Amino acid sequence: MIELFVMVLLAVGALWFAFALIGLVFKVTFALVGGLFGLLAGMVGLLIGGVVLLMVAPFVLLALLPLCLPALLMVGLVWAIVHAARRKPTAAPQPSH
Repeated sequence: MIELFVMVLLAVGALWFAFALIGLVFKVTFALVGGLFGLLAGMVGLLIGGVVLLMVAPFVLLALLPLCLPALLMVGLVWAIVHAARRKPTAAPQPSH
């Protein structure tokens, strides 16, 4: 009787091990396929997001223009002062022959 019990346990254990290996193969296969689809979806999402960002960026910049206008005017004023303060280099006198 004990031998029969050991044989049944051995058969059940072997079946469990075989099904565990089959499950492992399915897990690895679907993980790889799912990972590839996830990478593909991420790349497509980045592409679409980049295109949408390029299309929307000018409108966002125009909407933020009133907020940035004082800083832009200050930068323009500083540039104008620096530009006006620069002296043009005087040309060196040419020696005559």
